[in-house]
Amino acid sequence: MADEVYERLRAWIIDAIREPGARLNIDAVARSLDVSPTPVREALVRLEAEGLVVKEPLRGWSITPPLDADGLRDLYELRLLLEPWAAARAARRGTEDDRRRLASELATCPVAPRGGRFDDYRGIVEHDARFHDLLLEIAGNTEVRAAFARTNCHLHIFRYTYGENMGDQALHEHHDVVDAIVAGDPKAAERAMRRHLTHARARLVASTT
Repeated sequence: MADEVYERLRAWIIDAIREPGARLNIDAVARSLDVSPTPVREALVRLEAEGLVVKEPLRGWSITPPLDADGLRDLYELRLLLEPWAAARAARRGTEDDRRRLASELATCPVAPRGGRFDDYRGIVEHDARFHDLLLEIAGNTEVRAAFARTNCHLHIFRYTYGENMGDQALHEHHDVVDAIVAGDPKAAERAMRRHLTHARARLVASTT
């Protein structure tokens, strides 16, 4: 039940059914979902850890706004520091099993989902999170992987408009990164990841202007 409530609240937030800054009264949310307050409280704690809600003294829970322009710039500066390095390192140290795992992950999202609601494109959000985490796992630095996980970048990015060709382009770029890693070419892997992140940032900026 807690997982279901968490998923429904997350969809509300990403679809902007509840506006940023809106307060979330636990009892009212529980009534609207026809559940007890306990799973709502548990879901809110998880969403707080992901930066989607915040709990303020004397005010309770409210929805955080999406990242502003400065926040997005900072996020992508961090990603461009960490992930091209990680892709190159994965190309150098990845095993045959690692390469199979990357291929299996690509197969979980062979085409970009259609539709503009979170439930429609949830699959690519989850694939994106798993794909980037897997690369960091293969790179083999647990501190870098943990620091990246704390950004919850995929959730913050997908709070903006999802476009079908945005998904098509992202998946194509994921394949380019994996091709370079499978070939054992660190420089090509680094370039492919840098290109992916640069294009993703451009797509995101275009969708918010």
